[in-house]
Amino acid sequence: MFIKQVSVFLENSAGRLQSALKVLKNENINIVSLSLADTNDYGMLRMIVSDAARAKDALKAAGLSAHLTDVLAIKLPHTVGSLEHVLSEVADAGINVEYMYALSTKDENACIVIKPENAEACAKALEDKKFDFVTNEEVENF
Repeated sequence: MFIKQVSVFLENSAGRLQSALKVLKNENINIVSLSLADTNDYGMLRMIVSDAARAKDALKAAGLSAHLTDVLAIKLPHTVGSLEHVLSEVADAGINVEYMYALSTKDENACIVIKPENAEACAKALEDKKFDFVTNEEVENF
């Protein structure tokens, strides 16, 4: 139920984001989803990609600071309130969401990637409520 996210620390300067993306392009690794947050000095690039382990290795070989993180990707219907419903269940379980972003998929569902404070407890709470998760195998085929 967990998928691997590639996180990359980037200097906040012109061309650094493009250099990271070029590494993935050269390795023929598909970016399924990404989030970029920044401060004055650095950025945090978070990505769901078709081959997370190979992406991390290629980025590190290119001199970038990259690591893998387990995150949850939850499938949601395209209906009003579906995201609030998921987050309500997470909050009711007493779990904080550290960050989240949208995930692009090929099917009819919307999907959200979340990094909860307590991933195991969050996964169990959502699994008990019958939410569907995106798997690593699905990500590899997007």
